[in-house]
Amino acid sequence: MKNNLGEAAQVVRQLVTYISAAPRRRLPPRVVERAKHHLLDTLAAMISGSQLLPGRRAIEFARAQGGNEEACVIGSDIVTSATMAALANGMHGHSDETDDTYYLALVHPGCSIVPAALAMAERTRSGGAALLNAIVVGYDVCARLSQALGIEKFRSYGHSTHSMGGMLGSAVAAGALARLDAAGTRNLLSYTAQQLSGLSCWARDVEHVQKAFHFGGMPARNGVTSAIMAQMGFTGVDDTLEGERGFFQAFREFIEPQKLVANLGRVYEIENTSIKRWAVGYPIQAPLDAVSNLIGGERIEADQVERVIITIDDQGARTVNQRRMASINIQHLVAVMLLDGEITFASAHDERRAKDPAVLKMRRRIELQGSAVLGRARTTQAVVEIVTRSGERFRHHTKAVLGTAANPMTREQVATKSRDLLVPSIGKRRAERLIETVWDIERVADIRKLRPLLMM
Repeated sequence: MKNNLGEAAQVVRQLVTYISAAPRRRLPPRVVERAKHHLLDTLAAMISGSQLLPGRRAIEFARAQGGNEEACVIGSDIVTSATMAALANGMHGHSDETDDTYYLALVHPGCSIVPAALAMAERTRSGGAALLNAIVVGYDVCARLSQALGIEKFRSYGHSTHSMGGMLGSAVAAGALARLDAAGTRNLLSYTAQQLSGLSCWARDVEHVQKAFHFGGMPARNGVTSAIMAQMGFTGVDDTLEGERGFFQAFREFIEPQKLVANLGRVYEIENTSIKRWAVGYPIQAPLDAVSNLIGGERIEADQVERVIITIDDQGARTVNQRRMASINIQHLVAVMLLDGEITFASAHDERRAKDPAVLKMRRRIELQGSAVLGRARTTQAVVEIVTRSGERFRHHTKAVLGTAANPMTREQVATKSRDLLVPSIGKRRAERLIETVWDIERVADIRKLRPLLMM
């Protein structure tokens, strides 16, 4: 640990003050708007994800467990305990690669924080404005914990930023809806710190089920559990983060406590979180953007393509190279885009296309290489070069994908992406009602009123 105990205690006091003030905080209008974007994007991910394998498994589990009727399981007819709803909906949120992501913090905030906040809002019968405030403070703390732990060094030891950042962010969001005071917030942090865990072996999950639990379900469930315990008056160690044998000491090789509070209240991390343009793995966003630009700008047809060379950062290349799942296989998705001209949720998840002779033929023409230089960039980037049968060479370097902090989506662009995810599951009319409700979420006095739009 690179800070002394006095400095660490001051960090925690500042963090507790910020979290406990969240329900009363007046957010800048631009931050409120971004929170609505991420709320809609994550609801769309949860609804579409409820129909995929991890989502179906989560619904089966929730149905078998029962529970007090506090919150709904999206994509089902189940109303259960807030903790169980958070678990199931968190798994829905990361059933595939649709949810938001924070590239420089190596976390997927929405798939755990939004389900946790939604479940707690239902339990406490909170309104839309309170839900937005909770989501924003959750994103703030989620990203900062990951950065404070050192991200890549922390991950290289086998730990996971995705579960630990998401878990603290989920707890904080749920705690804001429980309207905990400073003492209650310390108990919230104490019970959350005892649960913070996760191994980065999730990368070997071939069916995305444990990964959905790890990224979304477990952090959301544990965060809501901590908030309810603190709300009910469970007491704990009030210096679990900074005290003797506490979290900072246990992770002293990695932790830089000051990063937990750096620019709190001035920099809102929800504005640094990316919404994916396509419902595919994040390292594939920039390559698809480059291919899309080449197809549109150079009028390249699939039958003209002789060779495609894709360059992305080293870590991204390892993550998406020749993966079994279609939605995280870069060669497969680039082949589909070259053949179709676009990627939709349906085409990204059509396993039959993985055996399509035309797709397989195109995949053999695609080469992937990693770049240490791109790995040091502050944005996710890709260079794609297409060589045609006639020998022409076309190149595009994507430096800021649509949906990133450097190139954020508009309200209508978020709605367009959401429709692609929502309409197949809930139909056009209900999808439009949900979109309009989110844009005007402050007028919703009780989040339970969203249930008819979310349940099946």
